[in-house]
Amino acid sequence: MQSNTRTYFIQSILFLLTIITTTMAGAEWMYGNIFSFVYDFFEFLFGKPTEEAAVIAHTPMGWPEFVSAFQFSIPFLTILTVHEFGHYFVARAHQVKVTLPYYIPLWFGFTQSIGTMGAFIRITSVVKSRLKFFDIGIAGPLAGFIVALGVLWYGFTHLPPPEFIFTIHPEYAKYGLEYSKFVYEKAPGGIVLGDNILFWFLKTYVADPARMPHEFEIIHYPYLFAGYLALFFTSLNLIPIGQLDGGHVLYGLIGKKKFNVVAPVLFGIFAFYAGLGLFKADTFAKGSTEVFYDQLMYLGLYIYFLFICFRRITESATTGLMISLIIVVGQFAVSYIRPDWEGYSGFLAFVFILGRFLGVKHPETEENEPLDTPRIILGICALIIFVISFSPRPFIEM
Repeated sequence: MQSNTRTYFIQSILFLLTIITTTMAGAEWMYGNIFSFVYDFFEFLFGKPTEEAAVIAHTPMGWPEFVSAFQFSIPFLTILTVHEFGHYFVARAHQVKVTLPYYIPLWFGFTQSIGTMGAFIRITSVVKSRLKFFDIGIAGPLAGFIVALGVLWYGFTHLPPPEFIFTIHPEYAKYGLEYSKFVYEKAPGGIVLGDNILFWFLKTYVADPARMPHEFEIIHYPYLFAGYLALFFTSLNLIPIGQLDGGHVLYGLIGKKKFNVVAPVLFGIFAFYAGLGLFKADTFAKGSTEVFYDQLMYLGLYIYFLFICFRRITESATTGLMISLIIVVGQFAVSYIRPDWEGYSGFLAFVFILGRFLGVKHPETEENEPLDTPRIILGICALIIFVISFSPRPFIEM
């Protein structure tokens, strides 16, 4: 009993901290500014704030901005919480021992974040059934997706007047609503949210075109940004590899034997796309000798990185190295033929996490009963949700 009380206390503290950190992060995204105590901290340490802080902090934020940012943190954490409790309640229904969610707060203050690294529940008993793995895995993303869709629908149907952007960027007001023709003509800066099918559909066919913000400004709209992040994390969770939620779904649909063939192939495709365009043949051919050797060194590190990611999915180190080299050669070939084709290097961190820690294959189960028709339909729906939620280039720095 004492151990349970201690665990609940830790979980509660982590949840409260995550509310605070996501609200602070939300304010930073909404207002493009920093909090006054961060500004004062830099001033205390260095005698004056850093150059970056001074540029950002026209008027450092305080309590009003923090309270306003609940418009981001509440919907975002609601989606995250519904996702985790989807797993939790289905696990309990299957009599699988599971903990309440552990939230992971993360906030930097000096650079932007989303205030959290997510949440997780711990399964503390062995899951022996393919069917149970499927039910537990699919419950979270389905539940979270429904709430995310509601948040996005509300955000797109309740857009503020276009003049709202002047409360974020008062310097735009002198240009009027034609500000985009002037403020972005040199270097736009900021982050553009790369479209996925669902986000594109909602902003094209649901939102009022007269109220839609410029693509550089969507990050300042808390419901849109919270919903977009939810789609991003849902799509990552639904990648049908390893012990991700999508891995549990695909494992349930096709069984272990097929899964352990399909999942490594999908992982290879994912890694291929992530690193596509990172190195290009013309850089080696046309660059100076110094550039050539610099690129050669980075290429060697990249090959080693891929080797680390693929080593655990093969029985021999040689096979892992050969797969890594094949991927690099393929990327060079595609970049030579189509130098304008590029992947998204931001996914490489997730490739590393999958290959090195989470694993690409699925643990074997003693009970391998095939799924019934309703579950198969749900599994197909989950794969469709992955397709319409996945952004090939989710965050584009301009």
